[in-house]
Amino acid sequence: MGARKAHRLRILGCVGRRAMKSVAVLIPCYNEETSIATVISDFRKALPKATVYVYDNNSTDKTREVARVAGAVVRTEPLQGKGHVVRRMFADVEADVYVLVDGDATYDAGAARDMVGLLVGESLDMVNGARTADEAHVYRPGHRFGNWLMTHMVAWIFGNRFSDILSGYKVFSRRFVKSFPALAAGFETETELVVHALELRMPTAEIMTPYKDRLEGSQSKLCTVKDGLRILWAILVLIKEERPMPFFSLLALVFAVVASALLVPIVVQFMDTGLVPRLPTAMMSMGLMIVAFFSLTCGLILDTVTRGRREMKRMRYLNIPALQSSENDPL
Repeated sequence: MGARKAHRLRILGCVGRRAMKSVAVLIPCYNEETSIATVISDFRKALPKATVYVYDNNSTDKTREVARVAGAVVRTEPLQGKGHVVRRMFADVEADVYVLVDGDATYDAGAARDMVGLLVGESLDMVNGARTADEAHVYRPGHRFGNWLMTHMVAWIFGNRFSDILSGYKVFSRRFVKSFPALAAGFETETELVVHALELRMPTAEIMTPYKDRLEGSQSKLCTVKDGLRILWAILVLIKEERPMPFFSLLALVFAVVASALLVPIVVQFMDTGLVPRLPTAMMSMGLMIVAFFSLTCGLILDTVTRGRREMKRMRYLNIPALQSSENDPL
């Protein structure tokens, strides 16, 4: 009887340990020697039970050494680009709740507690930290306009649920992380994360968080024009892959309109004279109309393929247990 009771207590202890949720703070870094220690310290204070991971992306300064001394678990990702780092972090780290934040000390660590609490309490899959800056110079006009444009494009195509899709401050459930394909290479991964949640209609929320200026001596790695174009291209690719019918239908409409504009004068002239003097133009018009037909056909076929892919992603998402709140939440 004593052995059986001890065995039962061990089982109950294991269940209790499984019920306690683990939190991982994921910090992708590239040359953040100046700020990384501050970020680690702030998040260890905000989430004392969390494990802080720093993934270094080929830094040429002392980011790795400083992060290790500050108490973080330090790992490296040789493929350059934030998307590659996010893919590696999501694949390697095992936790119930994931806090993704940049290593530049511009985000408020104190908001992490509220974001994690909301995620766990409401059984959500993602909480986005929308940036609010008190001073105009903190958030450069080019970045502000680009973010506004990208956010409204995504809202128009995929759904209006977020006001700052390019924020680097997000909290995820295990269900989200382990079902996320992570195909992007660079900063466009922020858009990919949001579209993944919108496409699978995951339960999400957004919290306004203070956005601060970088520490003195720290420099931004984001190029407004170059990275803005990459993010815009990523959105267009996502539209093509996730909304093929509207995408290819629009292309078909453009080709059909151009073909009709070229054909109308030829038809009018033929009705008047019975001749077709501009044969090359007529052939071009016919070719463009054929291209329009094929574009529409591609849209129909790819729409069926996309629906199948979406169903597969949804089934993969549902295979992972949902996040449930309990008295052992790590807050």
